Amino acid sequence: MIATHTTIDSPIGPLTLVARDGNLAGLYFPGHWYPPTAAMLGPRVEHGFEPAAAQLAEYFAGERTEFELATAPSAGDEFQRRVWATIAAIPYGETTTYGEMAAELGDPTLARRVGAAVGRNPLSVIVPCHRVVGKDGKLTGYAGGLERKRFLLELESPAAVPAAEPTLF
Repeated sequence: MIATHTTIDSPIGPLTLVARDGNLAGLYFPGHWYPPTAAMLGPRVEHGFEPAAAQLAEYFAGERTEFELATAPSAGDEFQRRVWATIAAIPYGETTTYGEMAAELGDPTLARRVGAAVGRNPLSVIVPCHRVVGKDGKLTGYAGGLERKRFLLELESPAAVPAAEPTLF
């Protein structure tokens, strides 16, 4: 498999995109908890990531709620891939907890293992692991940092409906 990478700008800082054989295989932040190795990155290229860059720009502009990209994470064991598939099914603007995901995967005692798998998600933002929160709704660990997680959740939160102006009759 031939890997290539590029870096794009975003409202949450530079994002490193990695592709393998034409499929998006990774999206990483500066200081990412589990960054790709040089071998996983492959050479830097200027072209080939236009669809991903365009869809990410639309997402950050509030114009896109789902990504339509061919993805193929190269990492992950069977359990991690099941967790990532569960994350991918969380609707835009909604959150779930590690415990709820563990129960959905068949064993509510696996919340910590789910958390570890969430942290290793190689397709941050695309596979929206920022939508997974602690059992009390608090923000918990995020491979890109809690500031980015907060930004992404706020981006996806429904806009407040303005109060109606009082009318005088």
